Amino acid sequence: MKTPATELLNIELPIFAFSHCRDVVAAVSRAGGMGVLGISAFTPEKLEEELAWIDAHVDGKNYGVDILIPNRYDKAASQQMTLAKVRAMVPPEHRVFSDNLCEQAGAAPLTAEGETQLAHHIGNIHMTPETAEELVSVALSHPQVTLLVNALGTPPKERVADLQAGGLKVGSLIGKAEHAAAQVEAGVDLIVAQGSEAGGHTGKISSMVLWPQIIAAVAPVPVLAAGGIGNGRQMAAAMAMGAAGVWCGSIWLGTAESELSAAMKARLFQAGADDAIQSRSRTGKPCRMLRSKFTEAWDGATAPAPLPMPMQTMAVAESLMRLERAHADDYLTYPVGQLVGNMQHETSVRHIIQDMLEDFIAATEQLNALLAND
Repeated sequence: MKTPATELLNIELPIFAFSHCRDVVAAVSRAGGMGVLGISAFTPEKLEEELAWIDAHVDGKNYGVDILIPNRYDKAASQQMTLAKVRAMVPPEHRVFSDNLCEQAGAAPLTAEGETQLAHHIGNIHMTPETAEELVSVALSHPQVTLLVNALGTPPKERVADLQAGGLKVGSLIGKAEHAAAQVEAGVDLIVAQGSEAGGHTGKISSMVLWPQIIAAVAPVPVLAAGGIGNGRQMAAAMAMGAAGVWCGSIWLGTAESELSAAMKARLFQAGADDAIQSRSRTGKPCRMLRSKFTEAWDGATAPAPLPMPMQTMAVAESLMRLERAHADDYLTYPVGQLVGNMQHETSVRHIIQDMLEDFIAATEQLNALLAND
C-alpha cells in the first residue's frame, strides 16, 4: 500500500502499532507496518537495552518511539525521583486512602524485595521534559528509529527541527482540531488524530467526528487515525476519510506477544466497551482505562483529588503493585480503549495484521461494488 505515511517512513503498510512491549513493536515492523515503543517508563540504560533488542529483531526494518512530554506537570518531580522522595511528597490523605484501599482488597504491605522493585519502578518514570530528553538522546543513537511521537502537547519548533536534523520524523497526538494549527506551526511531519474511544490519554471528541476535522485542518500533513481501530473495516473507514494510515494500541494487548499478565488479559477479555472509562486515578490526567474497583474507589466522592502528572503515577504505584501481588483481580486496571469489547481471546500480532488486511480488502471491494455499472 502506498500512502503519504508509508512513503514518508519507507514502510510497506500504513499500520502503526503503539505498545510498551518490544515483542509487539518488532513483530509489527517485521510484518511491514511500524511498531512504536512507548518509552516513558524506561531509564536511559534500560531503553538502550530495549532498542538494541529491537534493532536485532526487526530484520532491518524501521520502527518508532513514543514519549510523554506534558506541557503542564509537577515541576517538583522533574528531578530523578526516589521512593523516599515520593513518599515524602505524597500528601498524607493520599497515603491513607491507598493503604485503606489495599486493606479492603486484602493486599499486604510489600516485602523488602517488593520495596526494592517499587523503588526501581519509581526511578524509571520519565514524564517531564527534563527526564524525557535523556530518553530522546538514546533513541537518536539508533538509526533504525525513524519516528518520534509526542503523546502530550505541542513540541517546541526548534526541538522539532533539531530532531529532524538528526534523522527523525516527528509526530504528535492530538484530540482536538483546535490543536492542529500549533502542531503544523511547530513543523511536525505527521499528526495522530486520536478519538476519545482510544486507550490512554484522550480528549472527549469521538473518532468519526475528529478524524475528518483534523485531516482537513492540517492538509497536506499526513494524518494517522487513532481511537477504536482494531480491524480492517475500521481501517477502511479511516482511509476513506483521508487518513494516511491507522494508529492502533489496544488491539495488541490481547496478543501472545503482549507484556500483560495472564490475569490482566483475562480481565480484558471479560470486559465490554463501556468498561473502558476515563479516569484520572492512574496518571492525574484523563486516561481511558479498564474499570475496576481501583478506578471506582479513586473516582468516588470520598477520594482525594488526583495529584498532577507525574506525581499521581508515582503515588499509586505502590498500591497497584500490592494489589497485583495479592491477586486482587477485581482491582486490576490498565489503559485500554473501547475496542476492549471486541477482544475475546488471546491471538498473535501476525494474525491480527493478516485479518486486518483481509477485512480491509473485503470492505473496499464492498464499497467499490456499490459504484459498479450493470
